[in-house]
Amino acid sequence: MDVSIKKDLQKKACKVRMGVIEGTYNAKSGHPGGSLSISDTLTYLYYNKMNVDPNDPENPDRDRLVLSKGHTAPALYAVLAQKGYFPEKEIKSLRHIGAMLQGHPCISITGVDMSSGSLGQGISAACGMALAGKLDSKSYKVYAILGDGEIEEGQVWEAAMFASHYKLGNLVAVVDNNGLQIDGPITEVCSPEPITDKFSAFGWHVITIDGHDFDDIDRAFTEADTITDKPVVIIQKSVKGKGVSFMENQVGWHGTAPNREQYEQAMSELNAQLKELED
Repeated sequence: MDVSIKKDLQKKACKVRMGVIEGTYNAKSGHPGGSLSISDTLTYLYYNKMNVDPNDPENPDRDRLVLSKGHTAPALYAVLAQKGYFPEKEIKSLRHIGAMLQGHPCISITGVDMSSGSLGQGISAACGMALAGKLDSKSYKVYAILGDGEIEEGQVWEAAMFASHYKLGNLVAVVDNNGLQIDGPITEVCSPEPITDKFSAFGWHVITIDGHDFDDIDRAFTEADTITDKPVVIIQKSVKGKGVSFMENQVGWHGTAPNREQYEQAMSELNAQLKELED
């Protein structure tokens, strides 16, 4: 990846993380850990991959994104706001009564393609979108982001079987493999491992990456574009809470918002990272 493009994406991802912290702090609730672990991937998709236009959000030929792990909406909202789908000031009203941005994505929000949050269901909806595109001879792609705890849901594997059977080469799933879910490490709760072997057995093309390395992310999505006869899954190894020192690899930041002191520390760290990128 071109160095200047990568640095620009890194800066944008840092601002997305700031949006995650801003939103969850003002909401006094939310899921910052898993939102931070997908910030790089969402940034890459919206700024370097997906065919989307905030000035034409309903274009039938646009690419679609389904945030199957809907509790990490703060990251999606931060990207959409930066991209220009709605004013960034809306981030501070996250989860407030009557506000546009609620705890899980809602299709009424400009730029959101699927109401999600009940885990396991988003990937099924993504399959439907992909099949519709295939039947209508459309060129758009559908991207779905799942949690590694989420794939303990049986419905995910029904969808995986469906996608393979119908040869949905226009579907790319991303499994955010940060290793933690609300009750602890995924390997202790109800291990979905080996994730790569399972998707391969279900007939998917499997790619593994470092979810915080933009060169690796770019390589994966570029490879995914070459696969047209089967669905693709990108299993990204990531760090829950990435970018905020006291949140990294901590299971507690699932459903917990930072207090004032934590907010200030997190924003200070992210501002320092941004300044370093801008120098």
